[in-house]
Amino acid sequence: MFNKKVGFIALLFALVTLLVACGGGDNDESQNDDSSGETSNEESSNGESNNEETSESKDAGVVNIYTSRHYDVDDEIYSAFTEDTGIEVNVINGSADELIERMNREGEASEADIFFTADAGRLHRAKDQGLLQPIESNTINENVPENLRDRDNEWVGLTQRARIIAYHKERVDESDLSTYQALAEPEWEDRVLIRSSENIYNQSLLASFIELNGREDAKAWAEGIVNNLARSPQGGDRDQARAVVAGEGDVAIMNTYYLGGMLNSDDEEEVEVAEQLGVFFPNQDSTGAHVNVSGAGLAANAPNEENAIALIEHLSSEDVQGQFASANYEYPVNPNVEPAETLQQWGDFETQDINLSTLGENNAEAVRIFNEVGWK
Repeated sequence: MFNKKVGFIALLFALVTLLVACGGGDNDESQNDDSSGETSNEESSNGESNNEETSESKDAGVVNIYTSRHYDVDDEIYSAFTEDTGIEVNVINGSADELIERMNREGEASEADIFFTADAGRLHRAKDQGLLQPIESNTINENVPENLRDRDNEWVGLTQRARIIAYHKERVDESDLSTYQALAEPEWEDRVLIRSSENIYNQSLLASFIELNGREDAKAWAEGIVNNLARSPQGGDRDQARAVVAGEGDVAIMNTYYLGGMLNSDDEEEVEVAEQLGVFFPNQDSTGAHVNVSGAGLAANAPNEENAIALIEHLSSEDVQGQFASANYEYPVNPNVEPAETLQQWGDFETQDINLSTLGENNAEAVRIFNEVGWK
């Protein structure tokens, strides 16, 4: 009798243990489902959060920014953002093309939350490859004018620069300057300096001409510039400025923030070069000067989407826009913020009336034109 009772109790204990084990297995499977890649992507795209998330890439206190920018002020801004919000900013540096390739390679497993780079053409390249998603933020829309945002809101401009004509003050009379197109006329033969056609800034400049004036006029301009080059294109914008001062040419097409940086440089030689150059904003009686942006896109597979949008909102705020302007001599995109004193001395100017999305949309056509006219 004693043995039967022991056997019955043992059997009952085994059944209870089995039921408890099965219940525990269901809970484990539920946790695995919550942290699966499929669930994470859906939640990311919907802007929702899951407090039970176990994936290491999802962290309420982290935002990962893939950036080609290399300015000390950017790091200072990120540190202040972390101090204010508790959100840690992880910075991954590289060239724009390297970062785009990396995001493609990482695919849905990418930890990129923000892609931050110079030029609307590069931002469009990331969008065109499906690496970005729409940014939904009334704050950003209020801080940044519509023409400086992607038509589909997949990227937003955060700083501006104008592509101007820098001229030697002693060899060029400012009254002889008027438009970008005028530099393609015979009177400027052997006098024009500009970067290679491989440079995205020049590709975007030509893309804007395609949008405003049509392909044929844009091609005629490119042909005229090739005929008027003082030397084969080489170097960056600062190199064009140095070449003007060295007497290799009389005018250079370059971005304003390079010249602003040179004027305020700790390098006395750079200051000396910049002080010999005048700044001219072309096309003020017609289509306006060409402007471009550094901007940020929201990564398509952003694991920390809400934090990413919060950081982009922060970067578009008046306080941060003022920091960008004073440190880098970039024009703010936020219309409530004044440019740095150096830029204010150059005066106000009219800009091209286009949405900067067109710079990326017309990029392939611009490259074809450069190849057709032999612009190296």
